[in-house]
Amino acid sequence: MKNKPFSKNILHIDNIEQLADRIASRLRDDIAHRLNRFGGVIGLSGGIDSSVTLALTVKALGANKVLGIMMPEKDSSPDSLELATTLAKQFGVSTLTEVITGALDGFGCYERRDRAVKEVIPEYDPATYKMKIGIRQSGIGSHLPPVFQLTVVRPDGTEISERLPSKQLRTIIAASNFKQRSRASFLYYHAERLHYAVVGTPNKHEVAEGFFVKHGDGAADVMPIGDLYKTQVYQLAEFLNIPEEIRRRTPTTDTYSAEQTQEEFFYQFPYHTLDLLWYGFENNCDPAEVGQVMKLPAEEIKLIWKNFERKIATTEYLRMEPIRNYNFI
Repeated sequence: MKNKPFSKNILHIDNIEQLADRIASRLRDDIAHRLNRFGGVIGLSGGIDSSVTLALTVKALGANKVLGIMMPEKDSSPDSLELATTLAKQFGVSTLTEVITGALDGFGCYERRDRAVKEVIPEYDPATYKMKIGIRQSGIGSHLPPVFQLTVVRPDGTEISERLPSKQLRTIIAASNFKQRSRASFLYYHAERLHYAVVGTPNKHEVAEGFFVKHGDGAADVMPIGDLYKTQVYQLAEFLNIPEEIRRRTPTTDTYSAEQTQEEFFYQFPYHTLDLLWYGFENNCDPAEVGQVMKLPAEEIKLIWKNFERKIATTEYLRMEPIRNYNFI
């Protein structure tokens, strides 16, 4: 693929069946022989990544050795649970539902988050308002780092948006990360009681750009789609017969009470555009060639790539192993 001229079809998988077989074979070997486990546990969100991961794990191990865990909380979309249930039934996988609202209340997740929200928008009422945070799109293609804004939605549907100061931003993110870390705890509980492996669902962008929570949704024993672009995940989804309603669903964070796409929260581009830009970036393509295909000036491509470098650098700690080497004796 790296020897092909850059084009909008550069990420097309020529032999999708062969790729699925190779991933399944490697996954089977990793779980059975490298991890020495009996099966796999997967957190199901009703999204495309967890759905493809489930299908590949069933292909690798058989449905009887896979357990799907749904972990809704009070801010979750009802569609997530419904779609995850539909998926599991189609592939014949047993499931469990762990409602994590109580655990999150115990951690003070909602109270800590809502207190920070009210510091920025005092009229916010968590009982009747909804909220989300996201990156302002105006920073794309500039030398400036991304700027986050807070949006609250009133009961009548009108919105208020304010720039998020760093203190409140960090607090809201830190409190919200209890959600992913609580889910990881449940996944490892069930994996350990069954002597199964936790099969992670992040794709290439989530790993490379740091769109995951350390010791949360980044916690896994194996990540079978961790080197695949989102475009390629969708190609596998079609081949593996993932339900159409999941394939049509807009990728969402499903973290905040207000509806929010992954694009507006973190990526700033739709996945099919992001994939091509990232491919050009990581394969050292000519910015002019990429710009011609993407209909963007070469200088803007360079700025976007600079922002990719900044994102990698600022999230590198998420991908790091614990720093040891303190044995000076």
